[in-house]
Amino acid sequence: MNQEILSVPQAAKYCAIGRVTLWKCVKSGELKASLTPGGHYRILKKDLEAFARKKGMYPLASYHPPQKNKILIVDDDRDIREMLTRILRFHKYETETASDGFETGAKVVGFKPDLIILDLFMPGMDGFEVCKKLKEDPGSADIKILIYTADESDENRERIMALGADGYLVKPVDNNVFFRQVKNLLNNGQGVND
Repeated sequence: MNQEILSVPQAAKYCAIGRVTLWKCVKSGELKASLTPGGHYRILKKDLEAFARKKGMYPLASYHPPQKNKILIVDDDRDIREMLTRILRFHKYETETASDGFETGAKVVGFKPDLIILDLFMPGMDGFEVCKKLKEDPGSADIKILIYTADESDENRERIMALGADGYLVKPVDNNVFFRQVKNLLNNGQGVND
């Protein structure tokens, strides 16, 4: 509701309670309201929201912003995919895997990941091309991309970051460093380029 002033029926609907129950809260003084010249109560939305939070009512008290926890792991090495899947699922992330760049496209559409952990060198479409395509497409441009590669080349790091990657880690990496990077990217969008 975009209205700043609500009637009792509107306020009751907003809190998912009955009108009589809400009316009793107004009459008892628990919920601040004004009386119109015609004898009807009106409630400021901000007062209703404060009341709902205090009482633990729907929707405000139960609202939690959606968590970003879907991660697509893209690597042609099955052992790497399995290891990362275990680590991420242990930390309660939902994961899917892809073994090449082409499979990644289908998974992005169906799975809708919040983060992609991407190897640079794979057969067919490599990580550079995957990153470029994802960041150029408005439908996937906001997906965070963490490069996870065995390549320590400054040239490749600069090239992939210029294409829009959000973080870069060199294999092997300590699990705590890896998890911290994933968490940073999902929580605030900023990676730490270790």
